[in-house]
Amino acid sequence: MSTEDPDEAARRLAAVSLAADDPTGWFERLYAAAAEGAAVVPWDRGAPHPLLVDWADGRELGGKALVAGFGPGFDAEFLAARGMATTAFDISPSAVAAVEARFPGSAVDYRTADLLDPPPQWRHAFDLVVEVMTVQSMPPPFHPPATASVAGFVAPGGTLLVIAVVADTAPEDGPPWPLTRAEIQAFAQDGLNPVAVERLEQRWWRAEFRHG
Repeated sequence: MSTEDPDEAARRLAAVSLAADDPTGWFERLYAAAAEGAAVVPWDRGAPHPLLVDWADGRELGGKALVAGFGPGFDAEFLAARGMATTAFDISPSAVAAVEARFPGSAVDYRTADLLDPPPQWRHAFDLVVEVMTVQSMPPPFHPPATASVAGFVAPGGTLLVIAVVADTAPEDGPPWPLTRAEIQAFAQDGLNPVAVERLEQRWWRAEFRHG
């Protein structure tokens, strides 16, 4: 098992990818290293994000859900357990292999896909789209196209939930590259309108948008 700080390891791998003009290639390197016991995925909380759980509490969920950048898979499994037909994607094939091993027989449809070039059939196809700290994992120049992709997944009448770290200062070397209020508000495109934009515990954004 690696003794390197997980966040520092992620930044080191990201720096290599960014130097090669590849903003997302470091995810596969990280998950592949984690599979070999040579790294730890820093955002593996061992549970669904508590702000997602809190948001879902008391709501009637149904229909089709999409989790963008599923990471360890707990958010997707949570939505599936709540009765949603859940698809979840990550750019890393090793991440897909890891969740399939972690959740054998899962009802979630795990896919390998690129947020910056998603399958066209996903456009306006999902009743609930959940984005937890995925856009912020890319450098700021990639936030607008990633945000547009996320917004484009939501079906008419559907909902987008975004959870991200608050950017209080000028961007620093990431990852992550936290989101400003303006970047959160930018999800209100492609037919989406804000329902609630919350700043919680001074550190987190939780924003809900509805299509139409």
